[in-house]
Amino acid sequence: MALNYIWIAFFLVAFAVCIGASLINGDLGIWSEVMNATFTSAGTAFELALGLTGVLSLWLGLMKIGERAGVIAVFGRLVSPLFSRLFPGVPKNHPAMGSIFMNVSANMLGLDNAATPLGLKAMQELQELNREKDTATDAMIMFLVLNASGLCLIPISIIMYRAQAGASNPTDVFLPILTATFIATFVGIIALCLKQRISLKDPVLLGWLGGLAALVGGLVWFFSSLPQEAVQLYSGFMANCLLFCVIAGFLIAALRRRINVYEAFVDGAREGFQTAVKIIPYLVAILVAIGVFRASGAMDVLTDWMTWLVAAMGFDAEWVGALPTALMKPLSGSGSRGMMVDLMTTYGPDSFVARCSAAIQGSTDTMFYVLAVYFGSIGVKKTRYAVPYALLADITGSVAGILAAYLFFH
Repeated sequence: MALNYIWIAFFLVAFAVCIGASLINGDLGIWSEVMNATFTSAGTAFELALGLTGVLSLWLGLMKIGERAGVIAVFGRLVSPLFSRLFPGVPKNHPAMGSIFMNVSANMLGLDNAATPLGLKAMQELQELNREKDTATDAMIMFLVLNASGLCLIPISIIMYRAQAGASNPTDVFLPILTATFIATFVGIIALCLKQRISLKDPVLLGWLGGLAALVGGLVWFFSSLPQEAVQLYSGFMANCLLFCVIAGFLIAALRRRINVYEAFVDGAREGFQTAVKIIPYLVAILVAIGVFRASGAMDVLTDWMTWLVAAMGFDAEWVGALPTALMKPLSGSGSRGMMVDLMTTYGPDSFVARCSAAIQGSTDTMFYVLAVYFGSIGVKKTRYAVPYALLADITGSVAGILAAYLFFH
């Protein structure tokens, strides 16, 4: 229901801005820009789904191999002490536990192409436990917020964008991003535990959260001790090597159990194709609303208003230049990346604004995209409290990214 109101609000705000631009500035061309944005965004949504079809087919095919070989169940047992606390409504040995673990791991390694199909698989398995098929369960909301907060230990894509833009030290945003994304995820988990009445005093939960904090701290220490040119090399190697080892492990386990690997892959790939087709309407709906909102100039109005407000309060407003990335990030992943790249081009990749934008971009995932794709793939329409808690994680990540940028670069 919350997503429904937000979707309508995008159009109504854009409509109001267009009327204002026509009456006050005499800008009649804005209506043409907005209508062009609807067609362009719809085409972009279809292209995204089309591109996602191959990736979904590949990874759901591999997941089917891992499932029949029993590897997913092993992963599920490994993380069951933590996930049984965070997802009390999911049985310990249910396949969803393994899929959730695989998705979270891919996100942590910065492998977005792998994380999305793994997340869709997890949502389908969580839907099997759902008695009200059109309503999100507590477990689904916890999983979605984990994805929206987007804990990423190795931000490969952002480092690559900075390298392409000619940054003198593309990896210098690694530590700010790691700090911001950890804070966003930590706040999201704590807030949902309070909402869902999950005991934060549980020694297992405390141990896992403390261990995660130690892992992040260890990575910060390790990468901060490396020469700058080695950070990108080692981070990319670690992520891709671990992922390839998982794939090899699936195949070896399947051979040991004499599973028909080809047949299992085709069955999973078929599910991936069907899922990709199913999410097209949801992608079109959310991306068209975002495109209209951006083309109308409503995003620029918000940015200008925030600049005035921050300056009026007597705070340093230098970070406001990176605000378009923060505002676009929950709406559109490609849009926020475009904003980040545009700031690098405008201000220079080594400017404070560009670095702050990178820290914000890497702090969390694209919230409304995750909502539309994950819930849309299983037909959930009543999202309950998913939107405000995902927004909490997103806002926390953006604020933490700004503060981290000031800490490291100002």
